[in-house]
Amino acid sequence: MSSDGLSRRKFLTAGGSIAVAFTLLPEFAGSLASVVIAGPPGSPNLRVVPAATVPPAAPYADMVSWLVLRPDGVTIHSGRVELGTGVRTAMTQIALEELHLGLDSVVEYVQGDTRRTADEGTTAGSKSVQRGGPLLRAAAATAYQELAARAAAILKVPVSDVRPTGDGKFTAVGSNKTVTYQRVLDKSSAVLVSSDAAPVAGFADYTIVGTPVPRADLPDKFFAAASYVQDVTVPGMLHARVIRPSGRNDTFGSFDAASLTTAAAIPGFVQVVQQGNFVAVLADTEWAAIQASTPRSGGVKVNWISGPALIAQATLPTALKAPANIYGTNVEVANAAVAPAIAGAATQLTAEYFSPFQMHASFGPTCAVADVRTSPDPVTGVQATVWSQTQGVYPLRRALSGLLGLTETQVHVIYAEGAGCYGHDGADDVAGDAALLSKLSGSPVRVQWSRQDEHGWEPLGPAMVHTLRGGVTGGSVVGWDHVVYSPTHNSRPSGFNGGSLIAGMLTGTLPAVLGSVTGTNTSTRNAPLMYTFPNQLTHNAVRSFVTTSPASNNIPGARTPAAPLTWLLPRSTALRSLGGFSNSFANESFMSELAAAAAADDLDFRIANLTDPRAIAVLEALRPAWNARPLGTDGVGAGIAFERYEMVETYVAAYIEVTVDRATGAIRVGKVVVAHDCGLIINPNGLRNQIEGNVSQGISRTLKEEVQFGPKGVTSTIWEKNPTFFINSPQYPVVKFNETATSIESILIDHPEAPAWGAGEPTIGVVGGAIGNAVFHAVGARIRSLPMLPARVLAALTS
Repeated sequence: MSSDGLSRRKFLTAGGSIAVAFTLLPEFAGSLASVVIAGPPGSPNLRVVPAATVPPAAPYADMVSWLVLRPDGVTIHSGRVELGTGVRTAMTQIALEELHLGLDSVVEYVQGDTRRTADEGTTAGSKSVQRGGPLLRAAAATAYQELAARAAAILKVPVSDVRPTGDGKFTAVGSNKTVTYQRVLDKSSAVLVSSDAAPVAGFADYTIVGTPVPRADLPDKFFAAASYVQDVTVPGMLHARVIRPSGRNDTFGSFDAASLTTAAAIPGFVQVVQQGNFVAVLADTEWAAIQASTPRSGGVKVNWISGPALIAQATLPTALKAPANIYGTNVEVANAAVAPAIAGAATQLTAEYFSPFQMHASFGPTCAVADVRTSPDPVTGVQATVWSQTQGVYPLRRALSGLLGLTETQVHVIYAEGAGCYGHDGADDVAGDAALLSKLSGSPVRVQWSRQDEHGWEPLGPAMVHTLRGGVTGGSVVGWDHVVYSPTHNSRPSGFNGGSLIAGMLTGTLPAVLGSVTGTNTSTRNAPLMYTFPNQLTHNAVRSFVTTSPASNNIPGARTPAAPLTWLLPRSTALRSLGGFSNSFANESFMSELAAAAAADDLDFRIANLTDPRAIAVLEALRPAWNARPLGTDGVGAGIAFERYEMVETYVAAYIEVTVDRATGAIRVGKVVVAHDCGLIINPNGLRNQIEGNVSQGISRTLKEEVQFGPKGVTSTIWEKNPTFFINSPQYPVVKFNETATSIESILIDHPEAPAWGAGEPTIGVVGGAIGNAVFHAVGARIRSLPMLPARVLAALTS
């Protein structure tokens, strides 16, 4: 970003420094050559070590903070982690806009470290920029006010007359006098509290926010210089593989004695560990651990005792609606006028929509390293250090403390980047594996999940069923009723419960009580409507495991897992947009069904039933594409869909063209146009990246992805069948590069005066509905079950 002669990286070549942090501890005596800006009351404690006792290069190596300005540049501390979404770049833009410095002034970006960064919960839900951005912005603005006040004193002018010059200096209005940042950051120290009242830059003056700044994390990735969690090493580290039960409800019986002997003969073998149903082997190398855990390679064989079978996959649409499997019902949007209005409508429609269990299916399996000691460090109090690609270092720390029997502050979790995940994949579970094995073995342990671990044992996005009824009279919708059936969309690490992790479950700790069915915004995310006609929404929460009392009608005990833990369905959790993907698919498909019943144009029909100007604007942005759409002949059609994410945030609408092969049933997505309004745009390039990623993953989930499972558990444990790996299981197909959209156009509607909302999840919600509507336009067949496999298309064409 810098075009001036002064290298902004060296804007602080002498003098003191500024740190933006949290609650100040009494031991800080003001002797540091720094300014510390602390966070609000109740924030994590700030630990500041007097400068004389630490190396000058890293006086804040163990400090929970927002920002540190030092002679060599700025360090940003963020509780939000880079998952491949560009969060690091956006946060950097936000901070430096308020500091009035260039991008090359950042020398370190610390993310997701329970001893250095704030507890910002989980990096998820498109909330990083929306929630974390304002906190970092306030801290940077507070830091700038301190700098400006010091500059005013040196320039002998009121602080209101101080201006940044943009080249590492301050000047005074009406004067040619300047003072450098170096001089402003003198040897004195100060402690400030981050203030929401600190003046922030006006959007009209932005020079960094809103510009297409290149991704900060990509150069190292392009040139193979990036470091990942797989690269973490600890002296004396062992490698481990967990030997999973043969079924979700199977239990440990015994070891095959002969296999223990052959495993012990494998070079590098160290030991076998077993606690309850948790079994693992440890070795000096990863290859030795792989061999020792694989019976056909001479590894350990476990004789498992078979347990109850899971609900059959083929019965899912019926099973999810069965009263015996529903542990709570809540009418989230009530409207007594809906039922009689539908009953009296000239045209009445009913439809049922279904989406299956789907995987996060990260291209790189998850990994973690843990070092659990027998006693706490006498200085830090830390007894367990865990390197993890988790989305939430603090929630994971709490779960690990329960798993290990340690206090929260005795566990230190450090984020280390892994493969992108877009939801709660195996990252927390593999960290639990490593931590438990380190405790049991007394050595640091690295656990690398295999592809079969990842596909077979990661928590999944749950299957969902939607029953919809609607009534149309005189071209208008007079009533709409939507009933949702879904298992939980949130089984992330919960409190101090080690049973939130697979390692805890296998060693006998029960998972958390099933979540409330009221106002969860998980299963029912984007199930409510922005459309103005009368509507009603009911949520039925489905249990995934046996509970302590029959599950129906909000019986209190129906939310409590019974011991021993017995699964009914595969374990489910948050996948990109949670219930929003399936709910929007059902809503926007049914909206087009009603439009057809009303003999109305799909685009005009939606606009006629909206009053929010920004909602109308994203749909109107699609009108040029819609007016030029194909005629719906020769198997070529176009569809649209709309949503406002979580009903209060980003507006998005999509236009999608498809070609349907009537002979094979194959669907090919062509042109895609997305209109997107997320308020203030921080980085238009990053925003386009997120939109395009949503579209590609949405196409994959709409056309191809479906978890296969049997009585024992997930069976689709590979990408594609390959006899070399001796695995003959169903595959889990995802869209390939040559199968995604032929073109994606992003129409970005900027509102710089408005708050910045997220972009990581909203667009995926409209993809399924737009494709389904396009298929109907192309061939006249309505596909109501995902994925839209060729066989389903052919069945619809012949029905």
